[in-house]
Amino acid sequence: MLKSEKKNRTIATAVAVLAAAVLLLAVDQLTKFFVLRDLRPVGCVTLIPGLLELAYVENTGASFGLFKSWMGLVMGVTVVAIIAIVVLLFRYKKHSFFSYSTSALLIAGGIGNLIDRVVHGFVVDFIHVMFFDYIFNFADCCITVGAVLFVIHVLFYTRGGEDDASQVEDQQ
Repeated sequence: MLKSEKKNRTIATAVAVLAAAVLLLAVDQLTKFFVLRDLRPVGCVTLIPGLLELAYVENTGASFGLFKSWMGLVMGVTVVAIIAIVVLLFRYKKHSFFSYSTSALLIAGGIGNLIDRVVHGFVVDFIHVMFFDYIFNFADCCITVGAVLFVIHVLFYTRGGEDDASQVEDQQ
């Protein structure tokens, strides 16, 4: 394959990953719209007794309600992480299905919760699996699955003969 064809394919794949992130972000924001409109007034709805309920929560912290007084830092780290992921999406040479999926999921989840923090001053959480103490949202699911896929990518797809520094293309 010609170098220009490979570069075009890489760019097209990265754009497709960004499109997937936008789709996931839309799902997140749509679910939160309905939660704010329909669940907030009632507070809690049981879907599967003893297993699953929707419970409206305003999370002013980060994961699991941590860092409540550090919201500016949480937002700053989120922005930096999203920018880094987008840059690496286009520059990293050894992508796999897992790294592309990780990128889409982390971008969508990060932006979804960032939008909540900017617009509402809190993150809208609503999914409560009864055997788990915490309440979370679709963006949190994206971030968690993305983190697991990232670990899989690192463990199984980054081992190779090339130096790690050569994994990122030079722009020269």
